[in-house]
Amino acid sequence: MVESTTAAKLQELRDNLTAAREPAGDAGIAKRAAKGIPSPRERIEILLDPGSFTEIGALVKQPGAADGLYGDGVVTGHGRIDGRPVVVIAHDQTVFGGSVGEMFGRKVAMAMDLAADIACPFVAINDSGGARVQDAVTSLAWYAEMSRRQTRLSGVVPQVSVMLGKCAAGAVYSPINTDVLIATESAYMFVTGPEIIRETTGEEVTLDELGGAFNQAHNGNIHHVAADEKAAFEWARTYLSFMPSNCYERAPLVNPGLEPQITDSDRELDTLIPDSDRRGYDMYEVLLRIFDDGDFHEIGDSAARNLITGFARVDGRSVGVVANQPLVASGAIDARGSDKAAHFIRLCDAFDIPLVFVVDTPGVLPGVEEEKIGVIKRGGRFFYAVVEATVPIITVVVRKAYGGGYAVMGCKQLGGDINLAWPTARIAVMGAEAAVGLTQRKQLAAVPEADRPAVRQQMVDFYNAAVATPWIAAERGYIDAVIEPSTTRLEIRKALRLLGDKHVEQAPRKHRLMPL
Repeated sequence: MVESTTAAKLQELRDNLTAAREPAGDAGIAKRAAKGIPSPRERIEILLDPGSFTEIGALVKQPGAADGLYGDGVVTGHGRIDGRPVVVIAHDQTVFGGSVGEMFGRKVAMAMDLAADIACPFVAINDSGGARVQDAVTSLAWYAEMSRRQTRLSGVVPQVSVMLGKCAAGAVYSPINTDVLIATESAYMFVTGPEIIRETTGEEVTLDELGGAFNQAHNGNIHHVAADEKAAFEWARTYLSFMPSNCYERAPLVNPGLEPQITDSDRELDTLIPDSDRRGYDMYEVLLRIFDDGDFHEIGDSAARNLITGFARVDGRSVGVVANQPLVASGAIDARGSDKAAHFIRLCDAFDIPLVFVVDTPGVLPGVEEEKIGVIKRGGRFFYAVVEATVPIITVVVRKAYGGGYAVMGCKQLGGDINLAWPTARIAVMGAEAAVGLTQRKQLAAVPEADRPAVRQQMVDFYNAAVATPWIAAERGYIDAVIEPSTTRLEIRKALRLLGDKHVEQAPRKHRLMPL
């Protein structure tokens, strides 16, 4: 006989909630222990502010299924990060391998709807085998339902994926469509695993070669690889600290008004650029000196290292930074770098985060391989993203700005609002060596061979002194000011204050067509 007293019902609730915390029981605990991984709720607690998590749907399970388990393989709920609300989900590897079934899909869809309704960030902690084979088309249908909801969230609230364990098939398509994807060093992601590839195509490939975190990051599919889970969650928290809760708000203001005068660190910029164009320097040394507290949170640090993207703060306000790295391929713009920049610019534009371009590039990287992998189309996306952006754009040319590199790195004609240059800037169609070789070929051929190197060098020196300078651009208004490097941090601050209320009206249309 079933007891109907209040005390009995309370005890039943407690028993059910206890069972829901470890749906797979001792076997699930042992499985986690063998892998050395935390439970999904422990992962959520590491991510969120202590004690802020409220679970939703703990007692959900597949109705009428004899093997149904509480949670159906996913934990969902809401909490806070730095005091601001977030919705979070975490796959439970101990329940059907964290695979997607009907109730799993319903729970995640409800969580995504909640994030959209209250306009707060959505964070997914992924550790899943993909679609639940036993659920057949039902699993696929709920994958589609979840994917459709991502469109509702996209560009409205920040979406973050944290990739843990081995994620395959459908479990990689949702994360790749979030704003940023973080993975641990031990994580893997691929559409089909090595065994299926071997059976279907006969190709032999290792797990690391196919879907290792570092390889996927190099391919541009992962925006940061963390040493472990704790580091991954800390990176996610830091990322969200630069972002607004939604596209209707502004990112949090953090310590505005710091160092209102030129500092010793600022003065170091006056001697940072080498006298020789052939010598490199580390662009990070510039970035650490022109933003608040030397704080820079890089996005995509493992891919296309010739281009740097990340977040910093100016006068306490979040800004997105796009900078060339002279130490890698001389800072030339290539296909992979174009993809990286286009994604980042659109991310910043979606959430009203101003952009700061720091320029030192010889232009677009030439080569047969670049043409084969679509540098034209992918470079076009970079151009498109800059033109499409309506946020304030500030550009600082510190050295080379040649050809297409000048244009796409936030030039005034493409949409830059305030364009500054250092006296060391070289702004021209191409570098001196290439220009002399192209335009002075006949003149050099007429010079005795013994004298040719000296004459050529004279031509290069003249080009650098008379053509590739910031003065011509400044005379024509393409540069708003040529500034001392030591004043850069304060000049960017003044520019952002000026542009704080910038607003651009968009012509009505369904959507634009960027080159895909």
